Amino acid sequence: GPEMPLFSVPKEVAVGTAMLGVAFATGMLAGKRRPPPTHTLTGAGRCTLPFGPLWQYILDHSLREHPILKKLRLLTADHPWGKMMVSCDQAQLMANLVKLIKAKKVIEIGVFTGYNTLNMALVLPDNGRVIACDINEDYVKIGKPLWKEAGVEHKIDLRIKPAIQTLDELLASGEAETFDFAFIDADKESCNEYYEKCLRLIKKGGIIAIDNVLWSGRVLKPRKDDLATQSIHRLNEKLLRDTRVNISMLPMGDGVTLAFKL
Repeated sequence: GPEMPLFSVPKEVAVGTAMLGVAFATGMLAGKRRPPPTHTLTGAGRCTLPFGPLWQYILDHSLREHPILKKLRLLTADHPWGKMMVSCDQAQLMANLVKLIKAKKVIEIGVFTGYNTLNMALVLPDNGRVIACDINEDYVKIGKPLWKEAGVEHKIDLRIKPAIQTLDELLASGEAETFDFAFIDADKESCNEYYEKCLRLIKKGGIIAIDNVLWSGRVLKPRKDDLATQSIHRLNEKLLRDTRVNISMLPMGDGVTLAFKL
């Protein structure tokens, strides 16, 4: 694709970044609907206002964005559920990781409008593919024309059905340990099941990125009746002890854990 220009975010479009940390993929992607949280936990462990000068500095001095990605980001920002989009700094990290490990096969669980799908497809080789899992085609229709415009539609294999079903089909067809990278960003009650199946599909040296591991800070004191938070907290505790992977938990967006398969 064309060279990605340095990206700075003026206030009038910064909302489209999902405000870099108010980007909560809150469940509608492959599971249950719930309203997005109203605040975010930052790396400093406290809630901050968006568009602070240091936040803006990070945006201005690290982010690059393909012009068609930017177009999709702004379209998504106009959507009532636009805050569910992954933050663009986080998406850029995912793309850099995909490039770093020379990935050819990627799984994405939770597509929404397809911003991160496009983001990863842009850096895959021409024979690469993203298996994109979601249950709602209405949101994906926003991004699909832009996949085509970017010339990467042939790299994206969209599966509109429960993600567990798609993962089971991939395993049944002999694709275990053939994928390089997985991004899990869907209903939180199923996050452990997504992780376990992705771990079987990912090859040694591959990476699983799990989004929303801080869940707006609710993981600090999960309520007994909050199944989503309980599920995330249990997976976070499990990952700490999981000897099948090395991990890094990053305070980016709503928190993302990178699990590197050993």
